[in-house]
Amino acid sequence: MRYRKMGKTNLDVSILGFGAMRLPMVGSPGGLAGFDPNIPIDEPEALKMVQHALEQGVNYYDTAYGYHGGKSETFMGKALKPYRTKVLLATKLPVWNIEKPEDFQRIFDEQLKKLDTDYLDFYLVHGLGRATWAKMKEMGVLKFMDTLRAGGRIRYAGFSFHDEIKVFKEIVDAYDWDMCQIQYNFYDRNYQAGTEGLTYAASRGIGVVVMEPLRGGRLVDRIPAEVQALWDTAPVQRSPVEWAMRWVWNHSDVSVVLTGASTPAQLADHTRIVKDAAPDSLTPQELALFEQVQAVYRGMLTVDCTGCGYCVPCPNGVDIPQNFQLYNDTFLFKGAEFSSFAYNRFLNPEQRASGCTECLDCLEKCPQHINIPEELKKVHQTLGEKPSD
Repeated sequence: MRYRKMGKTNLDVSILGFGAMRLPMVGSPGGLAGFDPNIPIDEPEALKMVQHALEQGVNYYDTAYGYHGGKSETFMGKALKPYRTKVLLATKLPVWNIEKPEDFQRIFDEQLKKLDTDYLDFYLVHGLGRATWAKMKEMGVLKFMDTLRAGGRIRYAGFSFHDEIKVFKEIVDAYDWDMCQIQYNFYDRNYQAGTEGLTYAASRGIGVVVMEPLRGGRLVDRIPAEVQALWDTAPVQRSPVEWAMRWVWNHSDVSVVLTGASTPAQLADHTRIVKDAAPDSLTPQELALFEQVQAVYRGMLTVDCTGCGYCVPCPNGVDIPQNFQLYNDTFLFKGAEFSSFAYNRFLNPEQRASGCTECLDCLEKCPQHINIPEELKKVHQTLGEKPSD
């Protein structure tokens, strides 16, 4: 395992972190995002993954209050209990569940209980953007973080982020943060915080943890022929997973890259890739190849969805990420036949885009600021069964 410093904390952190948002789920190999509270975690398989990560030297473990319907924290607490003093444990304050200042302490105490620990190494304010940042500031979240640090309940304070760079800089400058978590990959280098935000945070001694290095799997699953043809031109042959993760690790300002692995095999592949992941190890020719691949993807994707799952559960049961994945596949793979079959046969009626009532509940939750109701109309128009003549 390779290690880097986590900003001004001076902690040595494994460059690969274990993300517990997409743990394997019972009956669902590699479940989408772990936000369905009705599907339990496949704990034997998930425990294999934790054990493998520990054996490979991974020391950074990330979860959150809402992952796996609230069950991720409980699982991670059990899995890491024997190793608690040897690992760095991070979870997040769920801003969506905060209605009054008293909720800060109530939820934090609940999280410690679920994680079976009396302190956290890292506590992040989850999913900050313009609206949630304003709400949290008004309720006194920064004072609460000060109280937790002063009392030894958390060692370091951070935030995760989904919004534009201007808001990111405002948040960075507003508090003595120890670390932050941003979405970053070769496709999203100029999106949200992006490269500018990465550099900005690092220049202030803030450690940077990267989520979505594979863009929810979109950069590595069912590679379009045009993209694979470009990867095949490289003098050194690598898998799409290795290309994508090596690109993020190539940036020396990145402290940790979270694996969103949902199977033991995926995690084993990610821990294998680490050995060659030194900063500035990609050649100029290889970096130029990423530019070409990004351009091809940009030209093919229709809905800019990462499959993060923040928009679900939908009050009406619509599986929003799955609808968008099937819809994007019709453009990435040149045809709607497979996607239409899957939409009409594999999704339950309430899960299909046609179930959207335009309640707008999803709009404020989407980190990508997608106009979900409007896009769902297009999904159903494209993939829904057409009435017979």
